[in-house]
Amino acid sequence: MTTIEKSQKKPAGLRWPRNETPARAAWEEEPSLTVKAAKSATLIVVVLAVLLPLYTIVLTSLSSQSTITNAGGLVIIPGEISWDAYRQIFTGGVVTRAIMVSVGITAVGTILSMVVSVLCAYGLSRPGTLAHTPLLFVLLITMFFAAGMIPSYLLVSGLGMIDSYAALILPSCISVFNIIILRGFFMGIDQGILDSARIDGASEWRILAQIVMPMSKAVTAVIALFYGVGYWNAFFNAILYINDSSKNPLQVVLRSYVLQGVSVPGQIAVGQGVAASLALQMAVIVVAMVPILFVYPFVQKHFTKGVMIGAVKG
Repeated sequence: MTTIEKSQKKPAGLRWPRNETPARAAWEEEPSLTVKAAKSATLIVVVLAVLLPLYTIVLTSLSSQSTITNAGGLVIIPGEISWDAYRQIFTGGVVTRAIMVSVGITAVGTILSMVVSVLCAYGLSRPGTLAHTPLLFVLLITMFFAAGMIPSYLLVSGLGMIDSYAALILPSCISVFNIIILRGFFMGIDQGILDSARIDGASEWRILAQIVMPMSKAVTAVIALFYGVGYWNAFFNAILYINDSSKNPLQVVLRSYVLQGVSVPGQIAVGQGVAASLALQMAVIVVAMVPILFVYPFVQKHFTKGVMIGAVKG
């Protein structure tokens, strides 16, 4: 018990005089009814601001041409339901192939990025490793100074990766920010646990695989989510390095349909004009959102804990 706590502790059987009641911090006070109502109203507004666009996009993608025409664009009030937009994008085969490309790039890229980032962060978190300070300094420099688009293109072209899937993975394989978060978490692990394992004869590889990684599930889940979302949403590398349209990921196809108004090959005749294309555009957006919306709830419980621990420790 600290000296302040001792001084504030009242003797048994006595009450605090009114003028001597210890003051509490503002955040320790019970919020008033007005404050609670204001917080609830703010949360409701934020939730509606997030859900209303999603609701509008999904409903428009499921609406018929006549419903969209009557609404004058995006549909807010449900009308006639139609699955024609989804049949159009999947019948042509372009979106289906783009989905497979995006899934493959996201899966392979996330695994490769996690392996490289974990190994790099663990090596930099161990004191006395070879060239520890110079390597960390070089990594930190890349966070503030980038080569630029033209040198990056020349490098990718020189390595023979133009028009290959490797160009969609390797240029964005490593994030120094994620490595710093992992390094901070690894440095916060009790050194005595690792020393005990070394005394028992465990190698560094075994310590990393059987001790460090099981203790780092929260932060690794968050970093994997960061990498996965980055690969899934990436489209600039494909525009820059890919010439074969059959190798385009879903985000490039989404950009073509929504921003450039490109028609879907092999689409079913459901009508003419803006209404049909608007439903099609919203359907492609929904298809692009579904995987992230499906994965995020499984990682969300680790999100706050993983980021805060990785950022504070070390």
